[in-house]
Amino acid sequence: MIRNLTRSACTLLLAYVSLLPGTAFAAPAQPPRPAAAPDPIVFVHGWNSDGSIWQTMASRFRADGVPSNRLDQWTYDTAQSNTVTAARLAEEIRRVLDRTGARRVDVVAHSMGSLSSRHYLKKFAGAAKVDAWVSLAGPNHGTTLANWCHQTSCVEMRPGSEFLSALNSGDETPGAPRYATWASPCDNTISPRDSVALAGARNTTTDCLDHSGLHEDRKVYEQVKSHLG
Repeated sequence: MIRNLTRSACTLLLAYVSLLPGTAFAAPAQPPRPAAAPDPIVFVHGWNSDGSIWQTMASRFRADGVPSNRLDQWTYDTAQSNTVTAARLAEEIRRVLDRTGARRVDVVAHSMGSLSSRHYLKKFAGAAKVDAWVSLAGPNHGTTLANWCHQTSCVEMRPGSEFLSALNSGDETPGAPRYATWASPCDNTISPRDSVALAGARNTTTDCLDHSGLHEDRKVYEQVKSHLG
């Protein structure tokens, strides 16, 4: 009997308290969800260069919270055909995805690196593994400066080359990746100047920067970071 009276009294007291103004029983706070890890970024340098050119841009990404193990400053042999480089890039991206557990990467390319990475997207089913693609000063429709170099990769950069004709046939921005290019009005390496822009891409003209200035410039970096998301 005493136990029943006590239980009834507690029930009445709880009911009374629940009617008081401003009284609420909050649900237990849920721990915040961890932020999703950003896509790994694979940097692809241009002719006669290596992965060290990305030091400035990679350090800015690190300062903005991208972990070092998701920034891949890849180096390759720039004398070889861009088709061979594209095959090597496919292997590199596969390694990055396996190492990080990510589903897709972002690709940031400078100059000739735009061509091998585009070939990877178009000919190696890379579009399924790339979320966003960036071309900084890419000779996407060739550059007359390549007429002075006779390595295989240079021949492929000449306007109207067999390689570029195949690369630019049909859809210049195939698949689901978000394509973007940046070109400078003061870049004397890319001729003609309108070579960089691609149909279907977000095409941006920068301030007056030299060819290498595009991967060093703070404003370009902020725009690239925004595009990658």
